[in-house]
Parts: sequence; structure tokens; C-alpha cells
Amino acid sequence: MKADITPQEYDAFKTFLQDACGILLGENKQYLVKSRLRRILEENNLNSLGELLERLRRSGRGGLREVVIDAMTTNETLWFRDNHPFRILQEKLLPEFAERNGLQPLRIWSAACSTGQEPYSVGMVIDEFRRTRPGKLRDVKITATDISKSVLEVARRGEYEMIAIGRGLSQDRQKYFFVPSSGGGWQIKPQIKSMVDFKELNLLERYMLGKFDIIMCRNVLIYFSADLKKDILTRLHAALNPGGYLILGASESLNGLPDLYEMVQCHPGIIYRKK
Repeated sequence: MKADITPQEYDAFKTFLQDACGILLGENKQYLVKSRLRRILEENNLNSLGELLERLRRSGRGGLREVVIDAMTTNETLWFRDNHPFRILQEKLLPEFAERNGLQPLRIWSAACSTGQEPYSVGMVIDEFRRTRPGKLRDVKITATDISKSVLEVARRGEYEMIAIGRGLSQDRQKYFFVPSSGGGWQIKPQIKSMVDFKELNLLERYMLGKFDIIMCRNVLIYFSADLKKDILTRLHAALNPGGYLILGASESLNGLPDLYEMVQCHPGIIYRKK
């Protein structure tokens, strides 16, 4: 990027990003935009953010738009992130659904799944639960979604370098659930990989994924405006089965919607039950 970002360009890019994927850029984040988009401008022979915005207007919903959104989306993730949601899953939710649903399938949605660590972590917890409760929860389907095609490609492969494996994954789980891959990394075993179906999805758009018993939508709503958060939370409510649960990130809350969700204290951690 040869030129500095003008205030007009920055405001226009903020509007584009919020309309495209809901991310609400704060003030004075020009350095972040410049660092994340520099390579894209070089590869497309563009000299300024204004030229990129003009190219985006002409190209509509094509590949360049997806590349820009991908670059601006934070894909920070690790295995068993924050830990307590997975303990709640293992100690409260899985036993509850095992008794409540009998032989009915258990459906779980991992929204904004990034490179797959969250849904695969859920799969590991389910596998461990099944070993302690033989015959329970035999039919579990995990749907994992993200807006980024590139992170979904990584997730679908289920192969990770050692540095990624070491972020939150115990040695015992690494040995049990992974095998060394030919490329020098670690490949997740088929019994976990087969549980998860990865799909491209923008949380701002209407989606028809069916109904779920548990939805994990963690550490993504913090990037949206208050109105968009309310809209997404309302649609997540509609996607839950009666008595289903919503799990948000540690720093996220409903901020209202008392008619839709009931807060459940889990000590530690809070989850929300559909009313």
C-alpha cells in the first residue's frame, strides 16, 4: 500500500466490512487494515485502499471480496479454549441429553469454527463420554461453520502442525486422538473427523441448517454492533430445539432478550437455555 489511508477511505472500508460480514471496526484501526491488506493490494497491483474499494464495487460478490473478508477476520483459536465450556458439556449437557433424548440424535452447531479446533474438541469430549457410558449418544452430528473458505479447508483436512497441536491439547489426548501425518504434522483420527460436517456460512445471512440441541457461538459476537448481536441471537434461538442450550464466549452476554433465553449458572461458566 503506497499511500496512507485517508479518513474517507477508512470510513468507506468500515461500512463495506460491516455490511459484508458484520465486523465493526473501531476508530484508529488504520494500522490493522494496512497490515492485513498490504499483500492483497500488492497481488492485485493496487496502490491504495480507495482503489481496492473501487475494485470490490466492480467485482461484486466475487473472489476478491472473500479474500478481503478472510484477511480481516480474526481466526485465533486453540483446543479446548477456555476449558469450562467443555467441562459443562461433559458433566452437565451430555448426561442430560443422554437421559432426555434416549436414542434421538444429538445435534450440535459450532459457529465461527475457524480451523476446526472447537468442533473437534467437542468430538473428543463426546468420544470420552461414550467410553464411560456405553450405548449412550450413539448418534451425534456436529455442524461446524465459518465465513472463511481458507480456514474451512484446514479444518476439513484435520491435519495440524506441532505448534498448533500444542495449543491447549494435552499429550494424552494427542496420543489418543491423533496419528502422525506424512507431512510431519498430526492427523485427527477418523472416529472424530467423521462426526463433523463443515459448511461455509455468514452469520449475517439467512441460514437453513436445521435444528440443534446445543449451539456454541463463542468469541465472535464481540465484533458486531448491538443491533446485529440481537438479530443473530434471535436467529440462533429459532435454530434451537425446545430446551436447547446456547454457549457464548467468556466475555459475551445476551444483553437482554429475557423472553428468549434463561440463564443457567454452571460454576464456573454461564450458558443459556431456550425458553
